[in-house]
Amino acid sequence: MRSSNPALSSKTFDQFGPVSAASSEVMTIDGTVNKTGILLLIVMASAFFVWRMYFTSQNPAVVSPWMLGGAIGGLIVAIVTAFKKAWSPILAPLYAALEGLFLGGVSAFYEARFHGIVIQAIVLTFGTALALLMAYKSRLIQATQNFKLGVAAATGGIFLLYLASFVLSFFKINIGFIHSNGIFGIVFSLAVVAIAALNLVLDFDFIEQGAAHGAPKFMEWYGAFGLMVTLVWLYLEMLRLLGKARSRR
Repeated sequence: MRSSNPALSSKTFDQFGPVSAASSEVMTIDGTVNKTGILLLIVMASAFFVWRMYFTSQNPAVVSPWMLGGAIGGLIVAIVTAFKKAWSPILAPLYAALEGLFLGGVSAFYEARFHGIVIQAIVLTFGTALALLMAYKSRLIQATQNFKLGVAAATGGIFLLYLASFVLSFFKINIGFIHSNGIFGIVFSLAVVAIAALNLVLDFDFIEQGAAHGAPKFMEWYGAFGLMVTLVWLYLEMLRLLGKARSRR
């Protein structure tokens, strides 16, 4: 199996030997869904904490340390989780809590500028996830090897472009279309949203294959963590796209 999601690599299950499907200590799809729900609740709780702080204070400086701590802490925890999968029952909830701090601040900033944009982004994110899940379950979209390679290559290209933009920003050089609200900027954001969404198909396949392989029970948390990584990315890109579209009015 191959996934462009760095948390869900193609060799994740290779280290596990066969486990009896009758065992209660193996990964299941239902168990992973339940864990994903728990992580979503944690994200929403910590996001609401920062959201309320911002709209109470009306001061970005008050929430910025929470956002920065959440972003950096979430990245560190995500990297550790990718290497220490057995720790995911502890690290996955911690990642969700930290990422929620960052998302709460970002969402508040967008909402303050574009009223109603957050609920639109949330609806679009989960609507897209549900539509792709239905397409995957009905086999309208199949995670073939070529499909996986294509999505992985596109995701890697976006990562490198964002990395280059970040580095060049230190030299006061901007890659205009990434942040522009012009036609090219919106087309670029649409493409990134599409690629982020297609990563969900690979995540669904990873979870399904993990359950079929009888992976250890803790892999439910790891699968939920990987799915959260993609959902967070998709939500942020939805916010970016909607923000560009709204700023053109």
